[in-house]
Amino acid sequence: MADIKIYSSRFCGYCTRAKMLLEKKGVEYIEIGVDMDPVKRREMEALAGRTSVPQIFINNEHVGGCDDLYALEHAGQLDERLGLTS
Repeated sequence: MADIKIYSSRFCGYCTRAKMLLEKKGVEYIEIGVDMDPVKRREMEALAGRTSVPQIFINNEHVGGCDDLYALEHAGQLDERLGLTS
């Protein structure tokens, strides 16, 4: 299984959509809330080079946001990144 981290905020619809896709895939992820934690937000910005949420990392590789995650799914590449294929 892949190591998945998602930087998110509580009232973000895109964050919810991204987490729903990961849950549908049956993978575990670490959620890092940034809405009330400026240190974690700066960490996210430094790692991703972006200020919007969600920011998703798979095996320490920045995937991008929700739309990027769904693009991987539609291209048939997400399962491989998540370690779900043999």
